[in-house]
Formats: sequence, structure tokens, C-alpha cells
Amino acid sequence: MKAVRVETGRPYDILIERGLIKKCGEIIKGITKAVRIAVITDSNVSPIYAETVKTSLKEAGFAVTVFAFEAGEQSKGIETICHMYDCLADNNFTRQDMIVALGGGVTGDMAGFAAATYLRGIEFVQIPTSLLAQVDSSVGGKTGFDIKQGKNLVGAFWQPSLVIIDPDTIDTLPKHFVSDGMAEVIKYGCIKDKEFFNFLKNEDALENIDEVIYKCVKIKRDVVSADEHEKGERMLLNFGHTLGHALEKLGDFKTLSHGEAVAIGMVMMTAASEKAGLTKGGTCKKIAKVCRKYGLPIENPEKSQDIALAALNDKKSSGNSINLVLISEIGKSFVKKIPHEELAEFIKVD
Repeated sequence: MKAVRVETGRPYDILIERGLIKKCGEIIKGITKAVRIAVITDSNVSPIYAETVKTSLKEAGFAVTVFAFEAGEQSKGIETICHMYDCLADNNFTRQDMIVALGGGVTGDMAGFAAATYLRGIEFVQIPTSLLAQVDSSVGGKTGFDIKQGKNLVGAFWQPSLVIIDPDTIDTLPKHFVSDGMAEVIKYGCIKDKEFFNFLKNEDALENIDEVIYKCVKIKRDVVSADEHEKGERMLLNFGHTLGHALEKLGDFKTLSHGEAVAIGMVMMTAASEKAGLTKGGTCKKIAKVCRKYGLPIENPEKSQDIALAALNDKKSSGNSINLVLISEIGKSFVKKIPHEELAEFIKVD
């Protein structure tokens, strides 16, 4: 078993090993005094893994409740979270009890927010079942939900007590969702590790997925431990996300998945920064080639003016400016602040 320690205000471990999902009960028993556990999952994951997790938790002595919501970004709102609160209250959950988030990024974000806010904070454990969640969203304590004005605009920093990653769950993912997760994997190479990027370019990441997950988790651990509340270096993890979130919003969260939008966002932002002389020539082509290799789109389906307008509510806005994450070359990233009114022209590439 591989273990990665995250040194935040509330330190925790990330455990990575095939088959761990079947042992989750005994593992969780070792880190909590909880009596009750609510397993929060969605309608796609529940039929595959909920019974396995519930059985393991019950064998470890927990009283278990399973709450499943309709899968998809369209469920990522306050209404779903209120239903989670109802479930917790109806089952007499106390501050000593726990939530287990079983699923992808949407599940982890909302279950984490419910944990952060119910009774002003209860423990939660992440069991991410998608590649995207395993390499990115399950680590770092960002929780939240969408409102009509934009994605993840309401949330809280609330670190999990433990993250349990079982790479076997990737085998049950449709190919589309594996590609989706690879966008975040590619992001790590772009912003922090040229050698890792070249590995993704030259080798098959999916044949080495256990090591890929471990590498990504370590990179994110280092960034999060240095900047837990996103006041500096952690902003770099948003490479491709400012435009990506705008593209998701313009498509009403139906046209593009998160990973697809991030891939387009990385390519589009790098093309713009090359045009501005801020990025080494040819970098955009390298990113586009790797994205295509793993089945990700690179074409921008929207007008730059519309994307810029949709991005104005992005969390990385500050006053009348927005912080853009750019790369000077593969493996080296930085933040550039530009006024809102200049964004459309900056990202426009003829």
C-alpha cells in the first residue's frame, strides 16, 4: 500500500492500493470514534459499490445509512445538499458521526460541503471512484456546489479525515470518464513536472495508472500543504479551469464534461499566452497533442467574448481583475492578473 501524508491544519493520509474499497470499514474504524456513517453516493456509483462499502462498514461495527442522488452536474446544487441534511437529521447524526463520500468529484464536493456545515462540521472520508476524483478533487479539502451564476461559487475548505483510493474502480468506468480524468493528470505535468508530462506524451498512462495516481496525489499534496486556502501557489492548480468552467457554464453543464472543458481551457489559454509572448513557442501544440492522445477535445466551440463574460464570476476574480494561470513552458507555471475588460481580447486567437 502507498500512503501520502497531507500536512494541513488537520493532517490526514491518502491510501492507494487495489482492493482497498472492500477493506474500507476496518481502515476507517482505525481513525474515528463515530457510531453512525452516512455513505453519500450517486445513482451511477450506488449499484456498483454501495453494497460493498456498506457491508464493510457494518462488519466494522458502524450503523450505516446510504443516501444516493441523481448522478450528474445538474444535481450539484443546494437542493441536493438540503436532502443530505434531511437524511443526516432523520437518522440522528451527531458531531461524533461521519460522512463517507463514495463517487466522483460531484459527490465528493457536495458530501464534503454537507460535512463542513452540518452541525458546523463533522468528519468525512473520501472514497473517490473516478480517475478525476482520485487524482484531483478528493485531495485538498475544497468542497462546494454550483449556483446559476457559475460553478463551485459556494463552498468551504474542509479537509477529509482520510482518502481511500482503489485504482480497481477505474476498471468500471466508461472510457469517456477515464479521458475526463486524464485532463487533470495532464494539468499536473503542465504546471509542475516536465518529466511527468513527457512520460504522458511518450508512454501509455493507462497502463501505469497506479503510479500515475500516486504521482498526481504527491504533486497536489505538496501544493496544498504549502497553501491550504488558495492564497498563493494553490492557484496554479486552476490551470485551464477559468476558461474551462466558463465553457461548462455556456454549455449548461451538458455539452462538455469537466475534463473536456479543462482540456480546451488549457489549450486555449496557452495559445493566448503564446500570442502575448508569455509562453515558449510550440507549447500549445505539445499540450494539444497529449490531450488528443487521451481522447480529449481541444477545439473551442464558443466566442471569446462569450467565454470572457462567463468567466467574470470565476473564483479567481479579485476586484475588477482576474488571476489567470499560465505556463512559461511545460513544467513552469505562474499567475498573471489582468483587468476584466481585457480578458476577451487576451484569449482571442485568430
